[in-house]
Amino acid sequence: MSKKLKIKQKTEAYVSTTNACKLCKPLGACIAFRGIEGTVPFLHGSQGCATYMRRYIISHFREPIDIASSSLSEKHAVYGGGPNLKKGILNVMDKYGAKVVGIATTCLTETIGDNVSGLLKEFKEEFGDKELPTLLNVSTPSYSGTHIEGFHATVRAVIDQLVESETVEPKTSSQSPGVGAGLFTSEQTEKDSSETRPYILNTSKVNLLPGLVSPADIRYLKEVLDDFNCPGTILPDISETLDAPAQMDYEKIPEGGTPIAAIQLMGHSDATIEFGQVLQRTGNSGGQLLAERCGVPLYALGMPIGLRECDRFFEALEEVSGCATPRKHQLERGRLVDAYVDSHKYLFGKRVVVYGEEDLCVGLTAFLAEIGMKIVLCASGGNSGQFQDAINAVTSDIVSEPPIVKEGFDFYEISEEIESLDPDMLIGTSKGYSLTKKQQIPLIRVGFPIHDRFGGQRMLHLGYRGTQNLLDRIVNAIIEKKQADSPVGYGYL
Repeated sequence: MSKKLKIKQKTEAYVSTTNACKLCKPLGACIAFRGIEGTVPFLHGSQGCATYMRRYIISHFREPIDIASSSLSEKHAVYGGGPNLKKGILNVMDKYGAKVVGIATTCLTETIGDNVSGLLKEFKEEFGDKELPTLLNVSTPSYSGTHIEGFHATVRAVIDQLVESETVEPKTSSQSPGVGAGLFTSEQTEKDSSETRPYILNTSKVNLLPGLVSPADIRYLKEVLDDFNCPGTILPDISETLDAPAQMDYEKIPEGGTPIAAIQLMGHSDATIEFGQVLQRTGNSGGQLLAERCGVPLYALGMPIGLRECDRFFEALEEVSGCATPRKHQLERGRLVDAYVDSHKYLFGKRVVVYGEEDLCVGLTAFLAEIGMKIVLCASGGNSGQFQDAINAVTSDIVSEPPIVKEGFDFYEISEEIESLDPDMLIGTSKGYSLTKKQQIPLIRVGFPIHDRFGGQRMLHLGYRGTQNLLDRIVNAIIEKKQADSPVGYGYL
C-alpha cells in the first residue's frame, strides 16, 4: 500500500524588524500618566523596562522623570509578580506621597498572565486602613502595538476608571476657573428617592483629547480655549509636567497635569473634541467612550495642521462655545494664507517622504498636499489597518497621484523604498536622520522622539501658528539645501 504524501502549505517567510519606526506601548502609557496631576507612572515588569523608558523620555523632553517599577526577576516570572507589585506601590506611597499611581503592564507580566486589576483589588483590601492613592491601570503588552496605541489606551482606561457616568444638570454659576482647570463646586441639593447626594457643577465646557503632542502644543490649545472663553479639560496635560520652569529644589512629582476632579467630571461637559483620524477609525478612543457612556457629543477631528484641518477645529470651537473665532486667530490664519502664496515657488512639486505615528502622518500629509508638495511615501510602524483610508480621506480631492502608504514599516524598509523615490526631503522624528544623511537631503524633525536637536518639547505643530512655524522650517530647509549645493554661494534666493 502506497503512503500518501503530506504536502506542506507554504507560509509567508518571517522578516525581523530592523530599526523599528515605533516604540513600545508602556512608553506611551508613561507619557500619558505623566499628564495627570500628582501621578507617578509605574511599570509592572522588570527594572530594565523602567530604566530604558525613563532615559528615552528624558532625552526628548530634557526633564527629570521618575518611573517606578515592580522590579520582577526570573523567580517572579514563574511564581507571579503580585507581591512585588504591592511592595512597589507601598514604596511609591512612602517615597513620593503620590496622589495617583498609574500602573502599566509590560511584555513580561502580560506573558505570565498577572491579573493586575485583581491584584489591585487585593491591595486595597489588605491595606484599606492606610490613606491610599488613586490606583489606575492599563494593559500595555510591549510585544504588540506601538507607543501611540499605549498612549491612547491609557487615556481611555483613565476615562473608564474615573469618569462618572451619571449626567447631572448643572446650575448656572459665574465662577470660571480658567482653561484646563476643570474645577467643580459641591452643594447640597434636593433629595432623591433613595439618598441625598452632592450637586456637582462642572465648569469645563469642552473636553479636549489632543493625543501625543508637545507641551508647546498643549499650551497653545489652552490659549485658544481661553481666547474663546471656553473652559476645558485637556487630557492628558503635559504642558508643565514635561516642560517645567527651573526650580530651586527638585520636585519628585512636578506641578501640573489634569486634576483627577476634572477627569471625574468629563462626562458632564457639553462636548468632546478629539484629534486623530486613524484613532477614530479604530473605534476605541476615549472620546468615543465618553459619547457611549455619558452621551457627550464627540467632534472627531484630524490633527489641526494645515488650513483645512485647522478650520475644522476652529469651527468646532465656534459651535461649542457660541463665540466667533477671535480676531487674533483670524489674523494668524490670514498670515498663513499669505505664506502659502509666498512659498509656492519654493515648494511646488518637491518630493517628500513622511514617517512616524499614523495620525501625525495623516495631519502632515493633509498640510503638505495643500502647499503643493508631492508626497511620495507615507510610512508608519503602526499597523492599525486604517492608515491607507485616513491618508486617502485627506488627499483624494487635492492630489492627482496618491502617495504610497505603508503600515508596519521599519526604517530598513523605508530606506529601501526611498532609493527609487528620489525624495527632496524627509519629515519625521530624529530616528530618520541616518536616511537623510545617506541621501544628502534635509530632515524636518517633528513629533516624538527628537533626540539629536534641542527644544523638541517646545516645538509647536498645531493650529495656524504651528502650521506657520512648520511651513517656515520646510521652506528654509529647501533654500539652505539649494545654497549648500551651489558652488557660487548665493546670498539671495
